[in-house]
Amino acid sequence: MAKNINKIKSTIPSWNLSDLYSGVNDARIERDLKNWLKRAIRFEKQYKGKINSPNLKAEKLAKALIGLEEISEQSSKPGYFAQLVFAADANETTRAFVKKIEEKTTEISKHLLFFDLELADLPEAAIKRFLKAPELKKYAHFVKVVRSFKRHKLSEAEEKIIADKDLTGASAFARLFEELTSNAKYDIAKGGKKQILNQSRILALLYSPDRESRRKAADSLSRGLKQNAKFHAFIYNTLVQDKAIEDRLRQYSYPQQARHLANEVSKEVVETIVGVCDRNRGLVSDYYALKRKILGYKELHDYDRYAPITAAEKKVGFEEAKDIILESFGKFSPEMAEIAQKFFDDGWIDAQPRDGKRGGAFCSFVTADLHPYVFLNFLGSRRDVMTLGHELGHAIHAWLARPKGYFSLGAPLVLCETASVFGEMLVFDALKNSATSPKEKVSLLCGKIEDIFASSFRQIIMYEFESEAHKTRGEKGELAVEAINDFWLRANRKMFGKSVRLGDDYKYWWMYIPHFIHTPFYVYAYSFGELLTLSLYAKYQKEGNAFIPKYLRLLEAGGSESPSRILSSFDIDISKREFWQGGMDVLKKMIEEAKANYKTVKR
Repeated sequence: MAKNINKIKSTIPSWNLSDLYSGVNDARIERDLKNWLKRAIRFEKQYKGKINSPNLKAEKLAKALIGLEEISEQSSKPGYFAQLVFAADANETTRAFVKKIEEKTTEISKHLLFFDLELADLPEAAIKRFLKAPELKKYAHFVKVVRSFKRHKLSEAEEKIIADKDLTGASAFARLFEELTSNAKYDIAKGGKKQILNQSRILALLYSPDRESRRKAADSLSRGLKQNAKFHAFIYNTLVQDKAIEDRLRQYSYPQQARHLANEVSKEVVETIVGVCDRNRGLVSDYYALKRKILGYKELHDYDRYAPITAAEKKVGFEEAKDIILESFGKFSPEMAEIAQKFFDDGWIDAQPRDGKRGGAFCSFVTADLHPYVFLNFLGSRRDVMTLGHELGHAIHAWLARPKGYFSLGAPLVLCETASVFGEMLVFDALKNSATSPKEKVSLLCGKIEDIFASSFRQIIMYEFESEAHKTRGEKGELAVEAINDFWLRANRKMFGKSVRLGDDYKYWWMYIPHFIHTPFYVYAYSFGELLTLSLYAKYQKEGNAFIPKYLRLLEAGGSESPSRILSSFDIDISKREFWQGGMDVLKKMIEEAKANYKTVKR
């Protein structure tokens, strides 16, 4: 196993960040930060007190927005670079570098704070007049979004205090979490010898075909998390309370409100998605009853959830994964394949697993005048192939949205997962269609069903866990480790029912999930994206080539319109329960397909 992984690892790329900077000691970083600080100060002198003014003209507002976008975009590059180098290798040098860049970019941003405040305070009549002007068309949605936060903005002086305090508050605790997880080591006995693995490697063993290896990996992960449980609980308590204080200052009525507003979706839409997932929880028990039969177990444990159906899965080399992705993307749209090819050719992917590198996967959009970067830990499984397809879906979304500019580059979080899940579905279909036996199809289907569970039901469970933790922290004060553990275990048992036995130590597993730390209540966006994309994929299979231009226009829109407006070309009403049930119906068909193929295998 180790030899196979080392062989695969030798061909796996690490990224080239030179389009940003050559390294943490690149002299251009300091030069750029000084330059954009000067530009921000000049911008402040030029426009402060003149945006919320009866003398403001559309031409002047457009010029100001162009200048603001340029300063915001260019001054963000050192920050993106710092985040990327720290994710790739968390050590003392990169930690200090991140801190230095955060402090300097915060200083720049403080000179720009006035703009949003003045823009939000402009009279509605003036805004309506300005948004009709052709020179402001590009920024119309950006202006609307800024103004949607009007009642939650503080004074300029207060906003500056919060920006400064975040450096030693929320931001510092989030970075401490990253250090804990990136540098965590887990011991496990393999082949009579003790091995020390990082978090990515120990989590990968939960997908091992050997049940004892999975059990040992689960025990090792639990032990490691338990050792740092007090630290994780302290970090989480601090961040939850920090958010509660800021929510109170900004007059948010409930903990999730800021996230809903940023996502441009209503509380009612989110509750509809939660309700649909709750009503369809029986699919989880139904599927795991099938998996228990396939594996021949009397009972499934938490460490069996991701057990592969086949005894041994053939490892996939990175070059083979690249070919699979490019071919599957190309069959859908040659343009998508051409864009993905750039990421392989130009070193915009870091897929090599190594110590010090954070776990998980992400795509950083960076800026509209550059290109995104893709990050993952590729260990050669078919799931890793689909993860690579998932992150390249994000990358294509950002690439196509670049003409919209920096302010509209990123779609609201609820649409962010659309392109990624769609890309993953294209890769999954390619793998399934190339399967040579019903047994292989069952294996692929089961893996994909479990991934959909993880992106839909599990994310809603995590959303409910967060909701309970934030609510209880606000009512009762600091939460003990056991209280948070109890929220986690209870929420997960709701999902699995009696189909999977969750061991007592599973209660610690909330501790390694970064979304709780960096982006509270982000997780429901995955459910939104998963169910939306399943419905869109069903439309593609029905409409064929006629669907493709509409889909690419969706990606090209970036964040230039609201989710409901962007989806209107597909005749989708996200407020309707029936629409979200359509995604669940696709999942149900996949489970039935897995059952049918399993019957064939049994014969």
